[in-house]
Amino acid sequence: MSEFYELATLALPLLSVAEGAKAAQDWVSAPRAVGTLLGCWRTEIGPLGRILILRGFDDADALQQERRRALLSANPFNAGQLVTALEMDSYVRFPFLPPAQPGARGPVYEVRTYKLKPGGLAPTLAGWDAAIAPAGDYTAHLVINMYALDGPPRITHIWGFDSLAQRASLRSAAYSAGVWPPKDGPENILEATSTIALPQSGSPLR
Repeated sequence: MSEFYELATLALPLLSVAEGAKAAQDWVSAPRAVGTLLGCWRTEIGPLGRILILRGFDDADALQQERRRALLSANPFNAGQLVTALEMDSYVRFPFLPPAQPGARGPVYEVRTYKLKPGGLAPTLAGWDAAIAPAGDYTAHLVINMYALDGPPRITHIWGFDSLAQRASLRSAAYSAGVWPPKDGPENILEATSTIALPQSGSPLR
C-alpha cells in the first residue's frame, strides 16, 4: 500500500509531448526503477506542454532513491533533450484515504493544488476527513489527496470524471447540499490552481 508519492511535472515543447510521455514511461519502468507508475497525463486546460507523472512508493527511502536517480542523471526521465523544466514533488497520502489504484477513473482528470497558510494542514486534514463520507457522490471521484513533504505547505488532490460536465454537476450538487467544501478548507488556502489533464497511452489511471 503506497503511502508516499511523487508527482513529477515535465515541461516540453507542444509538439514533443507524446514523445516525452513515452520516454518518461520507459524511465519509470526501467529495471533499476523502484516505485509504481499510477498515472501519466498531458495537460489540456491550464499550463500546456506538460506531462504529469504520478508514482507511489512503499516508503520514503524508495522515493528518495528514485529522486537521486533523476537528479544525478544526464538524461532524466529519458527526455533530457526535450524537457525544458522539471519539477519533482514528494507527498504523503492523507491517512484516512485509501491508496491510489490503477483503473478507468477518467478520461478527464483534474489536478488541484492548494498552497496553505502556515499551520493550515491540521485543520485541512480534519475537515476533509469529516467531509469525505457526506459528500460521497462527489468524493467517489477522488483518486488521491496528499500533502507535500517539501516546499511551501500545500496539498494536491487528483480527481477522475467522465467529462467536464459531470465534474461541474457533481460539484454544484455538493455545494448546494452544503456537504462541500470541507469545514476549515477554504479558510486555510492561500492560493489554488487547477489543471485538467488527459491520460496518455499506457497510463494505469486512464
